[in-house]
Amino acid sequence: MWPPSVACNRPAVDPLSLSSLEIDQVLRYMGCPPGQAEPSLRKTAEECAGELLAAIRPRWVSRVFSLSFEADGVRLDNGLLLPGQDLKHHLAGCTQAALFALTLSAQADACIRRAESRDMLRALALDCCASQAVEQLCDQAEAILQSQFPGCFFPYRFSPGYGDLPLTLQGDLLQLLDAPRKIGLCATASHLLTPRKSVTALMGVSQAPVAPAARSCVNCPGAHSCQYRKSGGHCGISNSSQ
Repeated sequence: MWPPSVACNRPAVDPLSLSSLEIDQVLRYMGCPPGQAEPSLRKTAEECAGELLAAIRPRWVSRVFSLSFEADGVRLDNGLLLPGQDLKHHLAGCTQAALFALTLSAQADACIRRAESRDMLRALALDCCASQAVEQLCDQAEAILQSQFPGCFFPYRFSPGYGDLPLTLQGDLLQLLDAPRKIGLCATASHLLTPRKSVTALMGVSQAPVAPAARSCVNCPGAHSCQYRKSGGHCGISNSSQ
C-alpha cells in the first residue's frame, strides 16, 4: 500500500542543503551563454554563489494526497479542486501526488536587496544564483519524495502559474501544508510567494511509466502571462530555456 494522505514536516526529517551551484545555469539565468561569458562575469557569478549559499536557510514541507479526475480538473482527497486541463493532462495515469513547498527563507531576499543599493550587476547575479538554488533544492526534494514510492514513476513537478493552473491556488496549497507556521512561507494579495525565492509544486506518482515531456518556460502554455516571470521569479519548473 502507498502512504496515506498525511502531512510531513520534512525540514526536521530530511533537511535540504547546498554546497555549490551550477554556475553555467546561473549564467544562463543572467542571459549569457556559458561559453561566451567573460572571465570577469563568471568570477562575479561564482563570488555571488558563495555569498548566497552562506546566507540561505532552506526549509521545506510536504504532504501526499490521493487524486481523482473531474471534468474541470484534478481533485485532492481533502476536497480541493485544482482547476485546469494542463495539470489534468500532466497527471494522467497518476493516482497520488506529493505536494511540497520550499523556500530559501528571508535571508535570500535580504541578500539581494542589499546588493541592489550598491551594485546592480551583483544584485542580478545574486538573484540568478537564488533561482538556481531553488531549482537544485527542488530536485533534492523530488528525489527524497520519490524514494518513498519504490517502483513508481513520476512526471516532472508542476506549480501554480504553469500552464492554466492558476496562481490563486497558492494560499490554499500553503494552508494544506501549514507552510506559514512550519517554514514561514506565505502568499501576497496578488498570490506571489513571500519570501520571493520559494516554490510550491505538485509531483505526480504513477504505477506505470510516464511519457517524457519538455519542461521550460518556453514550452509553458502560460508563459505570455506568467506573473512569476514578470516579477523576476519562476514557478519551479526547469528554466534552462528562459
